[in-house]
Amino acid sequence: MIETLEATRALNHAKWAFTTRRVPRSLAASMHRHWAVARPGDLVAAEVVALGQHTGLQLAQGRRAELYVGDRIVACLGNRYAPDQFEGMARIVEGQLDLIAAGGVVGTVVEAHARMDEPTRLRPLGVLCDASRQALNVSRFGLVPERATRRPPVIAVLGTSMNAGKTTAVAAVVQGLARAGLRVGAAKVTGTGAFADLQAFADAGAAEVVDFTDFGHATTYLAGAEAVERVLEASLDHLDDCDAIVIEIADGLFQRETAALLRAPAFAAAVDGVLFAAPDALSAVHGAGLVMGAGLPLLAVGGLLTMSPLGTREARRELTVPVYTRAELCDPETGRSLLAHLRPRAGARLDVAA
Repeated sequence: MIETLEATRALNHAKWAFTTRRVPRSLAASMHRHWAVARPGDLVAAEVVALGQHTGLQLAQGRRAELYVGDRIVACLGNRYAPDQFEGMARIVEGQLDLIAAGGVVGTVVEAHARMDEPTRLRPLGVLCDASRQALNVSRFGLVPERATRRPPVIAVLGTSMNAGKTTAVAAVVQGLARAGLRVGAAKVTGTGAFADLQAFADAGAAEVVDFTDFGHATTYLAGAEAVERVLEASLDHLDDCDAIVIEIADGLFQRETAALLRAPAFAAAVDGVLFAAPDALSAVHGAGLVMGAGLPLLAVGGLLTMSPLGTREARRELTVPVYTRAELCDPETGRSLLAHLRPRAGARLDVAA
């Protein structure tokens, strides 16, 4: 079934989510309700039926909007991997839909953390299509940067899981490098679309920021190893005019896409140093061992554990690499030290201000 937007008026006053921000709204000319053929990244118009865990929606304009029963939204169908929240699948079941991420990802919740409320329930109105009745999918609107001829030094931030302190660590490293006089680029390569992390990187002093939503993905869960590697390469190509690049890899080392990326030769070739974020000393020590066991150059450990002086002391006693607090990572001297200990790579350009 194909309906014109004029007939349904589905988008009148709709709230367009962050994940849709690269899709020109003027292209939406019709929509279909063939739920079985909808695929990850399709733009879906829906009506809020009942509020649950997510009571707000991150908008394409970069602000959070409160949601009300009866609101109409436009978001992306997608999968979500969030051990502290939901696991969700990119499917519409019998005309029902869940809001599975506040950045604007909808699908069906299949598992939830015990602390989570029921998801906000939606009634799907249709998958948006253009004038030729082709579904509007974010994969059609990603940036396609030119292939870089040379690459700045790259520091990757990995962690044990979500909420290990990765984003805070990225922002702190960006701050330290920026204060050292470098033009810094920051990227989030995997995860679920949301604007908070990008804003944190920019606030810390990153001259340019991008994430996977800039390259055609609302989320990267179940996107496949090759797709994630393409996001990595595109991110680094886009930021090649920076003096240094800091990237975040979402979730933990055991997460499917993260584990595949760490095994990929392209990741090892691209990354010159790793900072590992962990919530406690034991997970920091074990995670650091896994990083080094994968042949990756571990520079330091940080993250949530450094909020505890005792936990920090435990980790420092057991590790052979530095354990940095957030304040220490923000220090330009730490930034210079991180760069000085990067794995040598031919072609990297570096100009650290005195």
